Amino acid sequence: MERTERTDGELFPRERTVVAPGAVHVPDWLAERRQHELLAACRAWARPPAGLRTVRTPGGGVMTARQVCLGLHWYPYGYARTAVDGDGTPVKPMPHWLAELGREAVAAAYGAPPEPGGGDYDIALINFYDGDSRMGMHRDAEEKSPAPVVSLSLGDSCLFRFGNTASRGRPYRDVELRSGDLFVFGGPSRQAYHGVPKILPGTGPRALGLTGRLNITLRVGGLG
Repeated sequence: MERTERTDGELFPRERTVVAPGAVHVPDWLAERRQHELLAACRAWARPPAGLRTVRTPGGGVMTARQVCLGLHWYPYGYARTAVDGDGTPVKPMPHWLAELGREAVAAAYGAPPEPGGGDYDIALINFYDGDSRMGMHRDAEEKSPAPVVSLSLGDSCLFRFGNTASRGRPYRDVELRSGDLFVFGGPSRQAYHGVPKILPGTGPRALGLTGRLNITLRVGGLG
Protein backbone atom coordinates (compact mmCIF):
# COMPACT_ATOMS: atom_id res chain seq x y z
CA MET A 1 0.00 0.00 0.00
CA GLU A 2 1.37 3.38 -1.07
CA ARG A 3 1.66 5.78 1.86
CA THR A 4 1.12 9.51 2.01
CA GLU A 5 3.91 11.93 2.86
CA ARG A 6 3.06 14.73 5.28
CA THR A 7 4.61 18.15 4.89
CA ASP A 8 3.04 19.94 7.86
CA GLY A 9 6.31 20.25 9.78
CA GLU A 10 5.54 17.82 12.59
CA LEU A 11 8.53 17.25 14.81
CA PHE A 12 7.90 13.51 15.06
CA PRO A 13 6.14 11.39 12.45
CA ARG A 14 3.05 9.57 13.61
CA GLU A 15 3.62 5.84 14.01
CA ARG A 16 1.55 2.68 14.04
CA THR A 17 0.08 2.31 17.53
CA VAL A 18 -1.58 -0.58 19.34
CA VAL A 19 -4.34 1.22 21.20
CA ALA A 20 -5.69 -1.93 22.88
CA PRO A 21 -5.23 -5.67 22.28
CA GLY A 22 -6.47 -6.19 18.72
CA ALA A 23 -7.03 -2.45 18.11
CA VAL A 24 -4.43 -0.80 15.87
CA HIS A 25 -4.08 2.75 14.48
CA VAL A 26 -2.08 3.08 11.25
CA PRO A 27 -1.59 6.77 10.35
CA ASP A 28 -1.49 7.98 6.73
CA TRP A 29 -2.31 4.56 5.31
CA LEU A 30 -4.30 5.82 2.34
CA ALA A 31 -2.25 7.59 -0.31
CA GLU A 32 -3.60 10.88 -1.66
CA ARG A 33 -4.68 9.23 -4.91
CA ARG A 34 -6.64 6.53 -3.09
CA GLN A 35 -8.31 9.16 -0.89
CA HIS A 36 -9.54 10.98 -3.99
CA GLU A 37 -10.81 7.71 -5.46
CA LEU A 38 -12.67 6.80 -2.28
CA LEU A 39 -14.21 10.26 -2.01
CA ALA A 40 -15.50 10.06 -5.60
CA ALA A 41 -16.97 6.64 -4.88
CA CYS A 42 -18.63 7.85 -1.66
CA ARG A 43 -20.25 10.74 -3.52
CA ALA A 44 -21.67 8.30 -6.07
CA TRP A 45 -22.96 5.94 -3.35
CA ALA A 46 -24.59 8.84 -1.49
CA ARG A 47 -26.92 9.59 -4.40
CA PRO A 48 -30.41 8.01 -4.50
CA PRO A 49 -31.69 5.39 -4.66
CA ALA A 50 -30.73 4.00 -1.23
CA GLY A 51 -28.56 7.07 -0.76
CA LEU A 52 -27.37 9.15 2.18
CA ARG A 53 -30.00 9.32 4.92
CA THR A 54 -30.61 10.54 8.45
CA VAL A 55 -30.74 7.67 10.96
CA ARG A 56 -33.41 7.67 13.64
CA THR A 57 -33.29 5.38 16.66
CA PRO A 58 -36.33 3.45 17.97
CA GLY A 59 -36.48 5.81 20.96
CA GLY A 60 -36.94 8.83 18.70
CA GLY A 61 -33.35 10.05 18.71
CA VAL A 62 -31.65 11.33 15.57
CA MET A 63 -28.02 10.56 14.71
CA THR A 64 -26.15 13.72 13.70
CA ALA A 65 -23.92 11.77 11.32
CA ARG A 66 -25.72 10.82 8.10
CA GLN A 67 -25.18 7.38 6.59
CA VAL A 68 -25.26 5.27 3.44
CA CYS A 69 -24.72 1.49 3.35
CA LEU A 70 -23.37 -1.04 0.86
CA GLY A 71 -23.92 -4.80 0.76
CA LEU A 72 -26.50 -4.81 3.54
CA HIS A 73 -28.41 -1.89 5.01
CA TRP A 74 -27.82 -1.20 8.70
CA TYR A 75 -30.65 0.26 10.74
CA PRO A 76 -31.05 0.43 14.55
CA TYR A 77 -30.42 -2.38 15.33
CA GLY A 78 -30.20 -4.90 12.51
CA TYR A 79 -29.52 -5.45 8.81
CA ALA A 80 -31.81 -5.59 5.77
CA ARG A 81 -31.43 -5.90 2.00
CA THR A 82 -33.39 -2.72 1.39
CA ALA A 83 -33.18 0.78 2.87
CA VAL A 84 -36.01 0.03 5.29
CA ASP A 85 -35.65 3.34 7.14
CA GLY A 86 -34.94 5.31 3.97
CA ASP A 87 -36.56 5.13 0.53
CA GLY A 88 -37.11 1.36 0.72
CA THR A 89 -35.05 0.54 -2.36
CA PRO A 90 -32.47 -2.27 -2.59
CA VAL A 91 -29.12 -1.47 -1.01
CA LYS A 92 -26.19 -0.85 -3.36
CA PRO A 93 -23.80 -3.83 -3.76
CA MET A 94 -20.47 -4.09 -1.98
CA PRO A 95 -17.74 -3.60 -4.61
CA HIS A 96 -15.12 -6.33 -4.85
CA TRP A 97 -12.30 -3.77 -4.76
CA LEU A 98 -13.59 -2.31 -1.48
CA ALA A 99 -13.81 -5.77 0.09
CA GLU A 100 -10.22 -6.41 -0.99
CA LEU A 101 -9.18 -3.08 0.51
CA GLY A 102 -10.57 -4.34 3.80
CA ARG A 103 -8.34 -7.41 3.66
CA GLU A 104 -5.33 -5.25 2.81
CA ALA A 105 -6.13 -3.03 5.78
CA VAL A 106 -6.20 -5.96 8.19
CA ALA A 107 -2.87 -7.18 6.84
CA ALA A 108 -1.36 -3.70 7.30
CA ALA A 109 -2.65 -3.36 10.85
CA TYR A 110 -1.76 -6.82 12.10
CA GLY A 111 1.26 -7.57 9.94
CA ALA A 112 -0.39 -10.68 8.51
CA PRO A 113 -3.38 -11.42 6.26
CA PRO A 114 -6.72 -12.36 7.84
CA GLU A 115 -7.02 -15.92 9.07
CA PRO A 116 -8.63 -18.41 6.64
CA GLY A 117 -12.37 -18.67 7.11
CA GLY A 118 -12.70 -15.10 8.33
CA GLY A 119 -14.91 -14.30 5.36
CA ASP A 120 -14.90 -11.46 2.88
CA TYR A 121 -15.86 -7.91 3.79
CA ASP A 122 -19.45 -7.72 2.58
CA ILE A 123 -20.85 -4.66 4.41
CA ALA A 124 -19.79 -1.01 4.33
CA LEU A 125 -21.25 1.76 6.49
CA ILE A 126 -20.27 5.23 5.32
CA ASN A 127 -20.91 8.01 7.81
CA PHE A 128 -20.71 11.70 6.92
CA TYR A 129 -19.94 14.12 9.77
CA ASP A 130 -20.21 17.88 9.51
CA GLY A 131 -18.52 20.12 12.05
CA ASP A 132 -21.25 19.66 14.67
CA SER A 133 -21.76 15.91 14.27
CA ARG A 134 -21.02 13.39 16.98
CA MET A 135 -21.30 9.64 17.49
CA GLY A 136 -22.10 8.29 20.94
CA MET A 137 -20.34 5.32 22.48
CA HIS A 138 -21.65 2.11 20.94
CA ARG A 139 -20.64 -1.39 19.90
CA ASP A 140 -20.77 -2.91 16.41
CA ALA A 141 -22.79 -5.86 17.63
CA GLU A 142 -25.21 -6.78 14.84
CA GLU A 143 -22.70 -8.94 12.92
CA LYS A 144 -22.25 -12.64 13.63
CA SER A 145 -18.69 -12.79 12.27
CA PRO A 146 -15.78 -12.09 14.65
CA ALA A 147 -13.72 -10.62 11.79
CA PRO A 148 -12.06 -7.27 12.57
CA VAL A 149 -13.81 -4.00 11.80
CA VAL A 150 -11.90 -1.75 9.39
CA SER A 151 -12.29 2.04 9.68
CA LEU A 152 -10.97 4.51 7.07
CA SER A 153 -11.02 8.29 7.50
CA LEU A 154 -11.35 11.03 4.86
CA GLY A 155 -11.48 14.80 5.29
CA ASP A 156 -11.51 16.60 8.63
CA SER A 157 -9.77 15.05 11.62
CA CYS A 158 -11.77 13.77 14.55
CA LEU A 159 -11.33 12.73 18.15
CA PHE A 160 -12.01 8.99 18.18
CA ARG A 161 -12.74 7.47 21.58
CA PHE A 162 -11.94 3.76 21.92
CA GLY A 163 -13.19 2.14 25.09
CA ASN A 164 -13.65 -1.24 26.73
CA THR A 165 -16.01 -4.17 26.19
CA ALA A 166 -17.87 -3.86 29.51
CA SER A 167 -19.38 -0.36 29.48
CA ARG A 168 -19.52 3.00 27.74
CA GLY A 169 -17.43 4.58 30.47
CA ARG A 170 -13.78 4.49 31.39
CA PRO A 171 -11.27 3.16 30.72
CA TYR A 172 -11.06 4.55 27.20
CA ARG A 173 -8.42 6.13 25.03
CA ASP A 174 -8.77 9.13 22.71
CA VAL A 175 -7.04 8.99 19.32
CA GLU A 176 -6.88 11.72 16.67
CA LEU A 177 -7.83 10.25 13.30
CA ARG A 178 -6.82 12.25 10.23
CA SER A 179 -7.58 11.94 6.56
CA GLY A 180 -5.99 8.75 5.24
CA ASP A 181 -5.75 7.06 8.64
CA LEU A 182 -6.65 3.43 9.21
CA PHE A 183 -8.06 1.98 12.43
CA VAL A 184 -8.71 -1.76 12.81
CA PHE A 185 -10.24 -3.47 15.83
CA GLY A 186 -10.79 -7.19 16.27
CA GLY A 187 -9.97 -10.08 18.57
CA PRO A 188 -10.48 -9.12 22.24
CA SER A 189 -11.41 -5.56 21.16
CA ARG A 190 -14.01 -6.53 18.54
CA GLN A 191 -16.92 -5.71 20.86
CA ALA A 192 -15.35 -2.63 22.45
CA TYR A 193 -17.44 0.52 22.82
CA HIS A 194 -16.27 3.41 20.66
CA GLY A 195 -17.48 6.79 19.46
CA VAL A 196 -16.64 10.19 17.99
CA PRO A 197 -17.08 12.98 20.57
CA LYS A 198 -15.61 15.75 18.40
CA ILE A 199 -14.90 16.77 14.80
CA LEU A 200 -12.08 19.23 14.11
CA PRO A 201 -13.44 21.45 11.30
CA GLY A 202 -11.06 22.80 8.68
CA THR A 203 -8.33 20.23 9.35
CA GLY A 204 -8.79 18.10 6.22
CA PRO A 205 -6.36 18.33 3.29
CA ARG A 206 -7.40 21.19 1.00
CA ALA A 207 -6.51 19.22 -2.12
CA LEU A 208 -9.13 16.60 -1.25
CA GLY A 209 -11.96 19.10 -1.60
CA LEU A 210 -14.10 17.73 1.24
CA THR A 211 -15.75 19.85 3.92
CA GLY A 212 -16.51 17.56 6.86
CA ARG A 213 -15.46 13.99 7.57
CA LEU A 214 -16.25 10.68 5.91
CA ASN A 215 -15.74 7.44 7.81
CA ILE A 216 -15.85 4.21 5.79
CA THR A 217 -16.40 1.23 8.05
CA LEU A 218 -16.00 -2.26 6.58
CA ARG A 219 -17.44 -5.34 8.27
CA VAL A 220 -17.95 -9.06 7.71
CA GLY A 221 -21.57 -9.82 8.48
CA GLY A 222 -21.56 -13.61 8.71
CA LEU A 223 -25.32 -13.36 8.31
CA GLY A 224 -25.82 -15.90 5.52
